[in-house]
Amino acid sequence: MRAPYWGADGWDDGFHRRADTGDTVPAEVAEAVPEFGRAVPAVRRAALASDPMIVWLNGTHGAGKTTTSALVQQLIPESRVFDAEKVGETLMDITPALPGPGTDNFQHWPPWRPLVVETARRVLDYAGGTLVVPMTVLVEEYWREISTGFAQHAIPVRHFVLHADQATLRGRIAGDTVLGPDSPFRLRYVEPYAEAARTWLHDEAEVVDTTHLTPAEAALQIAEAVKSDDG
Repeated sequence: MRAPYWGADGWDDGFHRRADTGDTVPAEVAEAVPEFGRAVPAVRRAALASDPMIVWLNGTHGAGKTTTSALVQQLIPESRVFDAEKVGETLMDITPALPGPGTDNFQHWPPWRPLVVETARRVLDYAGGTLVVPMTVLVEEYWREISTGFAQHAIPVRHFVLHADQATLRGRIAGDTVLGPDSPFRLRYVEPYAEAARTWLHDEAEVVDTTHLTPAEAALQIAEAVKSDDG
């Protein structure tokens, strides 16, 4: 069952409609952004193109990619969330284990990158629309391989990085309820993210500074950016 929204006739099908423009956003987003309808522009869903596209949400572990991607998916019509981590989990489930350095990070296994591209391509060929991909990629070589793979199939990619300063990231990790407070796994990538951001990542993506944003506000910013590019 879909969540309700407040429309002209009361609560309806999961999207909050602005009285001035007719634009809609999920009720969850409208509730999370009190100034919605005044200062924060809504997403006009009908104006967004349905041509195949990748919206990739990058950023370090604990930056809020999973939460934000679910909200972005609600804002972009004909979109789905594709968790590329599941491709890595499949590789990790192979027995005996694959050789090489991927045992501590499946991204190091060479099959992972082309399998992500191929899986996304096949899904888009079948279903069309947009795939929202929340996935940390901090190694420039790996990102080049993935983005080149999409380009070879003429699939456009909008690459966003959810950024937060180190103090904010460490605070979020300390209060994490998924992996637990101060997850060693997430803390391990704070410094590599800072290095990637400084040397290449922020030059290769559209940076969304989430230091003072809620996930709902970040999702609106991303969806509006996608919309504006579609004209």
